[in-house]
Amino acid sequence: MSVIDELVGELARLPGIGRKTALRLAFHLLKAPEEEARKLSRAIQSVREKVRACTECGNLTEQSPCEICRSTRRDGTTLCVVEEASDIMAIERTGEYRGLYHVLGGRLSPLDGVGPAELNLSPLLRRVGEGAVREVVLATNPSVEGEATALYLNKLIAPLGVRVTRIARGLPVGGDLEYADGVTIAEALNGRREL
Repeated sequence: MSVIDELVGELARLPGIGRKTALRLAFHLLKAPEEEARKLSRAIQSVREKVRACTECGNLTEQSPCEICRSTRRDGTTLCVVEEASDIMAIERTGEYRGLYHVLGGRLSPLDGVGPAELNLSPLLRRVGEGAVREVVLATNPSVEGEATALYLNKLIAPLGVRVTRIARGLPVGGDLEYADGVTIAEALNGRREL
């Protein structure tokens, strides 16, 4: 196997990168100035060495606790539970949520061997049990596994005396009813609100 084939193989292992894209990336790196390739290599090495999970919430950070957990401007009474740290970035981009987070590190998926023991649940229950949290927002993905995880978390958290809510689902802005699937339309109807 040539070094080019090895590079293409490694790039193709990245999510969303197929063999053709990996090949284009490999040839781009070969044509790019040497310093550009070195910068990429250093950035990858640096992120692997410096980024860790926050000891409080599980978010990816260089300093623990993370910036969100350390912030005095965040609402400590609301805790948003997400599957992965990348979900925090998506929510933060909206600028609408001002509470804290908790990263599960996955979702329940018995077929893939992911049960409750594989998720970051103990710290979540500890945080909720300490008494400062009044609402837990379940922001797992709207998939079968995400829904199962949300239902399981509700069973664990509701007895602790805090409000448990689920993010709304429905039609995206700019979407057309005629192209939406039945489940999405049903969710949009069930989640309707007064104008």
